[in-house]
Amino acid sequence: MTRSGIGSSSGRPLSTRARALLVAALALATGIFLITVPLHREWFDLGVYRGAVTHWRSGGPLYDYVVPGTHYGFTYPPFAALCMLPMTLVGWHQAVVLSLLLNALAGAAILALTAGAAVRRQGWSRWYAFAVAGCLFALLEPVRDTISFGQVNLLLLTLVLTDARLLAAGGGRSRFAGIGIGLATAIKLTPAVFILYLLVTRRLRAGLVASAVALGATLFALWAAPGASRHYWTQAMWDTDRVGALAYVSNQSWQGVLARLADPGEPSRTAWAVGVAVLLALWAWRARQAAAAGNELAGFALTGLTACLISPVTWVHHLVWTVPALIVLADSGLLSADAELRRRRLAWAAALYVTLCSSVIWLWSWDAAGADGFLGGNAYVWICLGLLLALPVRASAPADDSRRHLVAGGSATMGACAHATEYPLESRQSALPGSSTPPGSKPAPSASGE
Repeated sequence: MTRSGIGSSSGRPLSTRARALLVAALALATGIFLITVPLHREWFDLGVYRGAVTHWRSGGPLYDYVVPGTHYGFTYPPFAALCMLPMTLVGWHQAVVLSLLLNALAGAAILALTAGAAVRRQGWSRWYAFAVAGCLFALLEPVRDTISFGQVNLLLLTLVLTDARLLAAGGGRSRFAGIGIGLATAIKLTPAVFILYLLVTRRLRAGLVASAVALGATLFALWAAPGASRHYWTQAMWDTDRVGALAYVSNQSWQGVLARLADPGEPSRTAWAVGVAVLLALWAWRARQAAAAGNELAGFALTGLTACLISPVTWVHHLVWTVPALIVLADSGLLSADAELRRRRLAWAAALYVTLCSSVIWLWSWDAAGADGFLGGNAYVWICLGLLLALPVRASAPADDSRRHLVAGGSATMGACAHATEYPLESRQSALPGSSTPPGSKPAPSASGE
């Protein structure tokens, strides 16, 4: 690595022209792959959103709409439908372009919020580092699926990470923390776990703000759409048949693992509840560690991993919540003083990234039985669980807030960061306490807009 950019193997900085050529080649390769990849989803969920709100605006019940020829309909709270009403003002192709634009902007914001501090610390050329990171980001299967389904996951992740940035910044800006989480929760229920994170880590003000915003948005939807709200909260929310088959390989959650083990029977509700309780206890312990270390990004990353694991349905495109954890892992490797530890962490980050790009789980899309199906068909579950257990959490130096490793953290030097605490699964090192669907078949179900 070099101070001017992600450098050559010789250690000499690449020239601007060389970096531009490398970015152009990488962008071309990324574009060719994205255009030719056989797992494109044809903006299926965008069609669900637009079809449902168009049907609703025309006077039909929001939750009675289903995509013709399928049983998939709208599954989000009514506030989400209110936010999507502008789609009824444009045609289909314009809606697709708008979806692509919003997801591109959200992706850029996510990289800035998660990797920006690392880029500044390393002294890399910003345009070069973010151009390379953007190409790598676009290759992740959860990101590809979110974009090609026309999903909202990247937008929700941006809202949540904005709150991480506000909390990290402290001072007057922190009083606005919680607004993004509250809005994301009102649009889709999964981000509610971040409200729990705020409460567990004693960010009571932010937790109250998030709760108030979520409640306010929900009450606004109740006022604006009383019939749809009543139907959602009393019926649609509890109808698990609306979201698709729990045993389908795209469901990379704890519930998905149990469902595939029990298939064609029903998974044990007791086993699911016990597993969720254990996962939440582990998450609360690790979240408090992150908060005590002042590592806001790691705390949010751990919470995103937990949301994926405990949700009854976590389709592959939901796994964009793993992106902050991958960046935390890679950044911890770059900052490790011990060369072997640095190499090992960067190797793990690269291996997990490649796996999340590989679409490997679809090898077991028709049959996830046997030991190979248990391991390979649940590969993304094991990634989330492993990161929840072992994601490094580095403590900040208490005497110097400028060296905190936060989303909005300053450009701490390599030497200063090397003396931070890392845990829980590392031994003491140096002076540190060591711390989708096969081609030719129909698009994979995505909970009909879930």
